[in-house]
Formats: sequence, structure tokens, C-alpha cells
Amino acid sequence: MRSRSKTKVRLIGSAPVFAALGDQTRLRIVSRLCEDGPMSISRLTVGSRLTRQAVTKHLRVLEGAGLVRCERLGRESVWRLERRRIERARGYLEEISRQWGGALERLRRFVDE
Repeated sequence: MRSRSKTKVRLIGSAPVFAALGDQTRLRIVSRLCEDGPMSISRLTVGSRLTRQAVTKHLRVLEGAGLVRCERLGRESVWRLERRRIERARGYLEEISRQWGGALERLRRFVDE
């Protein structure tokens, strides 16, 4: 398999991650977990207008995309960010950015000629 094909497969495989992050509420949840560390659903609802059920629904979508995971600590469920998955997504975005930069450079050279 050529390098470009591998890249396409990896990027297509990351679609659930970007779909999950495409929602403003889920992006805020990821941001809070990134800034404040692992949290319970109760803590995640503090300061928002979301119900516990709504937060749970969004967390399940994020979990399905591999972005968060849940751990039981006594009677409480604590949600934490899957940093490796976030780092991989960042890497994909950087790869796309490089490809886009290369395409723009080729266009610039074509126009200059």
C-alpha cells in the first residue's frame, strides 16, 4: 500500500473523532476535561444549562469515538480524556494542513509560471 493510501485510510478512520468533536457541546466537554482533568457527570454539569442526562448522552458519543473513557470510583463514574486519541487527531489535522500547504504552493508555482 502506498503512503498516500495509508494516509487516506487513517484519515477516514478518524472520521468518528471529528464528527464527535463537531458538536459545540461535546467540544466544550472535551475542553473542560482537558483543562480540569477527570470529572464526574455532576461536576461536568456545574455551570452549564445541561442536564445530567444530556451530558451523559454527549459523553457516550465521545466514548464511542474513543475520546473519553469512564471509570467507576466507588459510587461515582469519573470521565477522563483519552489523550492518545486526541494526539492522533491533532496529528491528522497537521497532516491535512501540510497537504493543503503543499497544494497551495503548487498552485502558487503554477500561477507564477
